[in-house]
Amino acid sequence: MDDQNKNLILATVLSFLVILIWFTLFPPPVPEADPNAPAATSQTADGTTAPAAPVDAGQTPAIDTAAAAVAAAPRIAIDTPRLMGSISLVGGRIDDLSLKDYKVSLEPGSANVRLLSPVGGTDLNAAKPYYAVYGWSPAGGLDPALLPGARTEWQIASGTTLAPGQPVALTWDNGAGLVFHRKIEIDENFLFTVTQSVENRTATAVRLAPYGIVARHGIPDESRIYVLHEGIVRETDGTLAEIKYSDIPDLDTDPREGGPAEAVGVTTDGWIGFTDKYWMTTLAPAPGQAFTSVAKYVPGVDIYQTEARLPVLDVAAGATAEAATMLFAGAKEWEAIKHYQDETGIKHFVESIDWGWFFFLTKPMFRLLHWLHGAIGNMGWAIIALTVIIKLIVFPLARKSYVSMAKMKELQPEMEALKEAAGDDRQKMQKGMMELYKKNKVNPASGCLPILLQIPIFFSLYKVIYVTIELYHAPWIGWIKDLSSPDPSSILNLFGLLPFATPEPGSLFFIFSLGVLPILLGISMWFQQKLNPAPTDPTQQAIFAWMPWIFMFMLGGFASGLVLYWIANNVITFIQQYTIMSMHGKRPDLFGNIKSGFKRDKTAAK
Repeated sequence: MDDQNKNLILATVLSFLVILIWFTLFPPPVPEADPNAPAATSQTADGTTAPAAPVDAGQTPAIDTAAAAVAAAPRIAIDTPRLMGSISLVGGRIDDLSLKDYKVSLEPGSANVRLLSPVGGTDLNAAKPYYAVYGWSPAGGLDPALLPGARTEWQIASGTTLAPGQPVALTWDNGAGLVFHRKIEIDENFLFTVTQSVENRTATAVRLAPYGIVARHGIPDESRIYVLHEGIVRETDGTLAEIKYSDIPDLDTDPREGGPAEAVGVTTDGWIGFTDKYWMTTLAPAPGQAFTSVAKYVPGVDIYQTEARLPVLDVAAGATAEAATMLFAGAKEWEAIKHYQDETGIKHFVESIDWGWFFFLTKPMFRLLHWLHGAIGNMGWAIIALTVIIKLIVFPLARKSYVSMAKMKELQPEMEALKEAAGDDRQKMQKGMMELYKKNKVNPASGCLPILLQIPIFFSLYKVIYVTIELYHAPWIGWIKDLSSPDPSSILNLFGLLPFATPEPGSLFFIFSLGVLPILLGISMWFQQKLNPAPTDPTQQAIFAWMPWIFMFMLGGFASGLVLYWIANNVITFIQQYTIMSMHGKRPDLFGNIKSGFKRDKTAAK
């Protein structure tokens, strides 16, 4: 295989991998559910009744009634340095939560990111409620009506506003000798602690089990891509499991649950919840606590549900029993999640961040990017610094590749002579090339292998830049005020010189609305190609000629941080390749290659 064909195959493989990984793919729509499907009423293996949907999964009027009750219920305010919202006294639901540090957009007056939203709400999230609710399941023949559930209205025992160091306490008396208490605490970041207790004032023992539920009506409207997991994430005794939103309704139907469900027993440590790109809501029982981790879909009302069911408690007459569960609801900040893992004992909690297949590379890369961001104070320059460091680390591999390519170029005249001498005799041609390689101590595969070894590093770096929340609304320089969004400038209005707004994403004209960074990306790839003369084969010429501009359009809508990384990578690669080729006496004729390229274009046009 000659040098030019090798480059063509390698470029084609790399292009295919990039398109395969980066192309945005939408999951299939959730199947329509039967609005008249019955609620789950069956028994679990331990004799407790499985919690049904937080809102009745029966007829539509019942749902409307429940929604009206939640909307009209009194509330307790949540006010912390990083969170604000409220708790509904109907069900004691944590169903109204916004993040003070994160805005929906950079527009003046933009609303805070809303994480949790109540049933029957009036804002933009009202159509898709998202909340956490707690309760008790009966066991041993206990009447479910004697226990508080998702629609029980609690009374305030103490506290008026939930804040760090200021817990609130709720109480509910069933009127038949059982008094239930719920204490809710919160720290300065994103962790709630909910302690449920019951006083048995009757003359007989009772058996019941506490549970926590995170429920989501429908799925988020944001597009999802295969490079990032969004849906259910859970840890069970050291084993991480992920279930995409589109796969939850396809779980095996469990007759005990009344629909698609997957229940896993946890012996000592675990957690379960929903994860999106930047946000997460997760239930985590106390460290060492056994529980049943349940992923569930409720037919009829399109509710996605995660549950943490604690073991049955035997409460003797006159006795009190309690159980505590933690709830993480907030941004997927590595420092906060790592703190809860190390200090609170939520084992392997950092695995809730989607590190991908190459986690052994993405984790140290993220740590380095996180440190660089803290040291430099600007995420854009931190990305460039990280790119430089990565390129320095893999420089020995790159050098070996470039040296091999330079040696192959030196042998190009002799290889052409072999082709002419061999004619159509391919066996003679192959034998002559092997002898030529052996004589000059050249391994043709040594140029490809180092580049192939860098592919996992490349995709790992892409993964880090894509998933890290530190890029969310992080500025770089000038017009780049959000590295997690596409370049806002547009060639269609001469980058702001003309009084026209840029096209909206999704419109036909948005495809042609290239910003400064995508254009620089295309130019950097084009210059990198010009280090070598264009291939003589017309097909190869066309492929290489169009590739920079195809990538420019393909990546134009990607996050600015990713495009910035690619530009930095191209520039550094250009410098490395130019330097190494010059050191081996093959200084690239950059301007000559550009000039000859223009001549060929004019000739082809004629």
